[in-house]
Amino acid sequence: MMHVDPKPEPVDFDSGVRAPGNQFLAATPNPTTEQWASRDYWTRVGGEMHKCYSGICMYSCHWIPYDTGSRTIEHFKPKNAYPSEAYEWSNYRLVCGTLNGRKSKHEDVLDPFVVKNGMFVIAFTSMLVKPSRSNSITSSDRAAVQATIDRLGLNDEGTCLKARCNFVNLYCQGHVDFEYLEKDAPFIAHELKRQGLKSKIKAMWLS
Repeated sequence: MMHVDPKPEPVDFDSGVRAPGNQFLAATPNPTTEQWASRDYWTRVGGEMHKCYSGICMYSCHWIPYDTGSRTIEHFKPKNAYPSEAYEWSNYRLVCGTLNGRKSKHEDVLDPFVVKNGMFVIAFTSMLVKPSRSNSITSSDRAAVQATIDRLGLNDEGTCLKARCNFVNLYCQGHVDFEYLEKDAPFIAHELKRQGLKSKIKAMWLS
């Protein structure tokens, strides 16, 4: 995971999402699952979120394809526990459907808006995501990073880990260039540069 700078809300967000949402909450302060589903006004800005955050899942740091990527808006503060935040742009995170489901209502995941670059690192060539061992990272931060990794399944072999391996394999085989990684897998690109492996990874990976 990397730090993400929050983007300003769309100009029509208040009229399209916040106003009707708050009107709904005024009449239904504790919605049921079915009631939330019928008032999911946040989906109206899904396309805008994908555009302004360059289509990158804030948890996996991978491009979410338009056709099969299952783009979703994740309520960082769960809407059942914090209904007043359900229709607030500042509470939305662009996340792929798989990791949104894993995050669910849990509150032990670090916020990409406040996480610092360097807290999460990638071990090459295993491609496992781990907490940094830097002296600048506190033990409590490491514990929070590990809890986030575990909750989101960032090292799950069938999803996140497989995707990271595929990105690196494409790069090392010469099918994509480094600019592609920076655009579609920015965390991998960041770690390769930080660790001085932008060129060396090819020999490491193919050996």
